[in-house]
Amino acid sequence: MSLRSSVVSALRPQGLNLATGGSGQAACSGDMLLEALVACAGVTLNAVATALGIELRDASLRAEGDLDFRGTLGLAKEVPVGFQNIRLQFTLDTDASEEQLATLLRLTERYCVVFQTLSHPPALAVTRKGIDER
Repeated sequence: MSLRSSVVSALRPQGLNLATGGSGQAACSGDMLLEALVACAGVTLNAVATALGIELRDASLRAEGDLDFRGTLGLAKEVPVGFQNIRLQFTLDTDASEEQLATLLRLTERYCVVFQTLSHPPALAVTRKGIDER
């Protein structure tokens, strides 16, 4: 199954994906991850284009990923939980040369915090606090 995201909406309700018992109307955690990637890459693209003097008449970003919900649902222990593949696509309306576009995308990847975090996962720690320790 693939999840696709090209629109970011902070007002969209959150919930389970349709494949895991949700209504399909709410953003699941996978949707929000892809939306974060699109948002961060879009902001970074614009900043890098400005720094390089590249005029973008229009830009559209789309992220999609592949995950097997059997892992999330615990139906198949050999199936990993989470995305196995994520793709980020840029559609750009510009007169920039191929060399400029290659530099633009390379630097966008380099300076996009979400892209870099997904590419080079940090160490994660989970802790628990008691109710009285807030």
